[in-house]
Amino acid sequence: MIEHYEFGKMIINGQTYSKDLILYPDRIDSEWWRKAGHQLSLPDVKDLVKEKPDTIIVGTGFSSAMKVLPEAEDFILSKGIRFFVEDTQKAVKTYNELSPKEKVIGLFHLTC
Repeated sequence: MIEHYEFGKMIINGQTYSKDLILYPDRIDSEWWRKAGHQLSLPDVKDLVKEKPDTIIVGTGFSSAMKVLPEAEDFILSKGIRFFVEDTQKAVKTYNELSPKEKVIGLFHLTC
């Protein structure tokens, strides 16, 4: 569960993170970065489907600066995975609501 989010900082299970991250059901990738900075493209999400999530949630940043390219969204949806794209504050709420009930992967841009 994500305990707290503010610009540039996320707290998960008492641990503070200050870099973008991917929250898997069983681990955290705290060194996540996209191929093209503020764009989420197909290469950034291709391996996520191997985890067989029910849902993928993307937090696009405090001010929604990160954009999800149609190729990435189309690929995820073509696999029958629910897909949410929201500013990171809203994405945290969605993640906390859904993750106890289903297999969720959260991709979170923590700054802009």
